[in-house]
Amino acid sequence: MILQLITLLSLLGSGLMAGLFFAYSNSVMPALARMPGPQGIAAMNHVNVVILNPLFLSVFMGTAVLALLLIVAAFLGWTAKPAWIVIGSVLYLAGNIAITMGINVPMNNALAAAGSDAPNSAALWASYLDRWVFWNHVRAAACTASLAAFAMALI
Repeated sequence: MILQLITLLSLLGSGLMAGLFFAYSNSVMPALARMPGPQGIAAMNHVNVVILNPLFLSVFMGTAVLALLLIVAAFLGWTAKPAWIVIGSVLYLAGNIAITMGINVPMNNALAAAGSDAPNSAALWASYLDRWVFWNHVRAAACTASLAAFAMALI
């Protein structure tokens, strides 16, 4: 029963993150892309500060902790559908946590360090948008697939 609850919470966390990333890809980033370099950089830097709040971090990191617990449970034979549990967990951890920490966060940090008054802000902003949005699409797809795998584990 507890593992089903952890799986359900992992499904919900994956879904919330998939929705967040979808919203960024579908509306937030296209809106910011219409801004000139200095304004776009300033706006994105503000977003990157505001998003680091307790609710976001609870879902983002809490789901990662649950996914790790589920992997352990699957390898110990405590789950009914270990393959789906492992698939969902790995998709969340690799497709969200690893990409976020290894790609998106360093990009955000570099953008913050450059600042909106960087002499090449237009080129910096265009380059940032292309790469950041691509990896955001990957995160959205990975979290959606993770949600589906956790759903399969519960069926």
